[in-house]
Amino acid sequence: MNRIGGWLYRRAEDVLAAMLAVMFFAFLLQIFFRYVMNWPTGWTNELSAILWIWIVLWGAAFVLTEQEEMRFDLIYASVGPRVRSAMFLICAASIILLYGISLPAVVDYVSFMKVESSAYMKIRFDWVFCIYVVFVIAIIMRYLWLSWQVLRGSAPEEFDPTKAGSGV
Repeated sequence: MNRIGGWLYRRAEDVLAAMLAVMFFAFLLQIFFRYVMNWPTGWTNELSAILWIWIVLWGAAFVLTEQEEMRFDLIYASVGPRVRSAMFLICAASIILLYGISLPAVVDYVSFMKVESSAYMKIRFDWVFCIYVVFVIAIIMRYLWLSWQVLRGSAPEEFDPTKAGSGV
């Protein structure tokens, strides 16, 4: 199971890297068309914006791990494993509940967006924003899995200040 999960994780990273490469290439094309050819293009800007949405939500859903998420954990890091587990379960239940309650409305709204399309590339907005539905489902599944792990006795990892970084 871990081998399959690792393979899927690497493929999610590959998809993320491909989207970033396409976005960067579109950005370079935009510069070339605008400043070299003196021909402003809107489709490159639109493609970059759509890919940015997809990169952020895809990465948060499938590539970012629990330990890599940004959080304010001053109290969380200073308590013992039992209290940390309880705090995690309360937060996970809140996330699952709120995303679960919002999911039907999200699906309904994204489905409704099929009546609109992007200005230059004519991509239907339901295709543009369907990644949010995928994101919500992935986050619900992740926190259900992590909650199950905590309930089975695996306490959330203790904060290690030697592994912390500024991101710079």
